[in-house]
Amino acid sequence: NGSMTELDTPLILAFFLPQYHPIPENDEWWGKGFTEWTNVRKARPQFAGHYQPHVPSDLGYYDLRDPIVRQLQADMASEAGVSAFAYYHYWFNGRQLLERPLNEVIESKEPEYPFMMVWANENWTRRWDGGDDQILMEQHYSANDDLNHIRALRPALSDERYLRRDGKPVLAIYRILRLPNPLATTEIWRAEVERWGIPGIYLMSIESCGDPVSDPRLLGFDAAVEFQPSWSNLPRTPIRFFLRRKLNRLLPQFSHHVLDYDDVAKKAMSEPMPTYPRWPGVTPGFDNTARRRNDATILRRSSPIIYKKWLENALLRSRKVATDYYDGSQGFVFVNAWNEWGEGNHLEPDNLHGREFLDATRDALELITRSRGSS
Repeated sequence: NGSMTELDTPLILAFFLPQYHPIPENDEWWGKGFTEWTNVRKARPQFAGHYQPHVPSDLGYYDLRDPIVRQLQADMASEAGVSAFAYYHYWFNGRQLLERPLNEVIESKEPEYPFMMVWANENWTRRWDGGDDQILMEQHYSANDDLNHIRALRPALSDERYLRRDGKPVLAIYRILRLPNPLATTEIWRAEVERWGIPGIYLMSIESCGDPVSDPRLLGFDAAVEFQPSWSNLPRTPIRFFLRRKLNRLLPQFSHHVLDYDDVAKKAMSEPMPTYPRWPGVTPGFDNTARRRNDATILRRSSPIIYKKWLENALLRSRKVATDYYDGSQGFVFVNAWNEWGEGNHLEPDNLHGREFLDATRDALELITRSRGSS
C-alpha cells in the first residue's frame, strides 16, 4: 500500500532458554545446584584470541525464579525492539521440566510482555545436542498424549499476552520429523483449540539440527522458522574433518569447527528464499565450547555491525514472506537467542560487548521502519 504503518514492520522474536534455576532432575543428573551457568562459568579459550568465558554484565548470573530478573529482561528486550520471547517448553508425556519461570509469568500476570512457546521435543541426553547418547528423559508420542499436551497448554495459549497471528496463538515445534505423524498431531491440536472458542492455532516447524526440510504445510503446519546458525548451510572447511580424526587427542583445539561469523552471515544473506512460507532467523553469535569440550562449533569474531546488517536483511526477507503468503500482514524474524549463554548466542549484555547487540537490534528495526516510510 506504500504507506507506512507499524504493522508493516516485522516482529522480532527471541528464543528464550529457561535453564537458569535449579531443578531436582538436574541436581540428580549433573550435581546439586546445576544450572546453565555451571557450564558457562567453566568455559575456557580454545585458541589465541578466542572469546571465552562469556560473562553476563547487566543482569549477572541470574536466577529465573526471581520476578525482578524477569521484569528486567522484558524491559531490556522491549527497549531493543524485541517484541516477544519464544520460551522453550519441555514436555515428556505429561512431565514437564524447567516450566517454573513461564508458569510464574502466567500466574503472576507479570511482566506485561508478549511470549510464545516452542516445544523442544528432543530426548534429554548426556550429550546436550539432541543426540541419543545416554537418554535421561525420553519422548514417547501418541494421540492421547497430543491431546493431553495441548490441554496442558491452555492457560498459556489463552493468556492475553500470548503472541497471536489473526487471533490464533503462535506455537512452534523444534523437530517435527520426530513426530510419528505430524499431520495427526496438528489436526488434534487445531480441533481442540477451536473447541475452546479460539479461532485456531498458528503452527510453525523449526528448521534445525540439519534435519531434512520441506514444505511444512504438507505436514499440517502453517510456516517454517529458519533457525540460525543453519547447520546444513554452514560454510564447509574440509581440512577440519581430517584434523578432527587425527589430532583430536593431541591438539583438542583442532577438534572444533571454527568459522568466521562474517562468512556465516554472508552465506545466510545470499541463500535463496524457499518455495514455502519460512520466517527468517539470525544469530548474534554461536560458540558452544561451554557445553562441549571437544567438537564445538565456534563462530569467531561475531560483531554487532555484521549482526545489524544480517538482521536488516532478515527483516526485508520477512516482509517478502508476508507479502507473498499473507497479503502483506506483519511478519516474524527469529533471533537465536535471548539468553543461550552456554552456546555463546545471547542478546543479553556481556562484559565484551555490553548492550551493543541490543542497540544493533533496535537500530536495524528503526532503519527498516524508516525505509518503508519513505518508499
